[in-house]
Amino acid sequence: MAPQPSVTIFVVDDDLSFRRSLSRLLKSAGYECEMFASAGEFLAAGRHPGAGCIILDVNMPGLSGLDLQAELARADYSLPIIFLTGHGDIPTSVRAMKGGAVDFLTKPVHDEDLLSAVKSALARDQQARQAYAEAEDARRGLALLTQREMQVLRHVIAGLLNKQIAAELGIVEKTVKVHRGRVMQKMRVNSVAELTRLAEKAGITPATPQSL
Repeated sequence: MAPQPSVTIFVVDDDLSFRRSLSRLLKSAGYECEMFASAGEFLAAGRHPGAGCIILDVNMPGLSGLDLQAELARADYSLPIIFLTGHGDIPTSVRAMKGGAVDFLTKPVHDEDLLSAVKSALARDQQARQAYAEAEDARRGLALLTQREMQVLRHVIAGLLNKQIAAELGIVEKTVKVHRGRVMQKMRVNSVAELTRLAEKAGITPATPQSL
């Protein structure tokens, strides 16, 4: 199945002939692609809002590929990176992978190996975007909660029963049930497991019970 048009592969390499050959390969595989002769040129193009990945050379005039990787990390620009270089060595590859690169390939590279790396990078990008979207949904739901509902939520995800929550908060069990129902409704979940997962994604920690 051909990739969605919104997916873009960015190639940053100072070798014009290589950029052209890589462009032909990627387009033949159904990908949209954009070519840049330097890291500075890529940065000047601005942040890409859609899905994709970056195929990045290591040694280039001006900012190196590793410099660009570090710059993008500082800017929280999370498109996955595949390094592709004709001058690879173990320390460089280790640094690249520790920096979060999906793969570190050396030229010449087999078409199948490169396209496999691109597929892996796009899968990682999709997972990251899905996780971010879920966290945003969770934060929007949390913003609707009252202070008391947030207290109830934190006790629910701590595994407490309604009567235990009532004792912790000094309220009656019936009130806990009301708050709990509103929490589930506002967070748009049907189970404690779903609620716990969303709370974790949004960075909400369970309450620490005092009476247990």
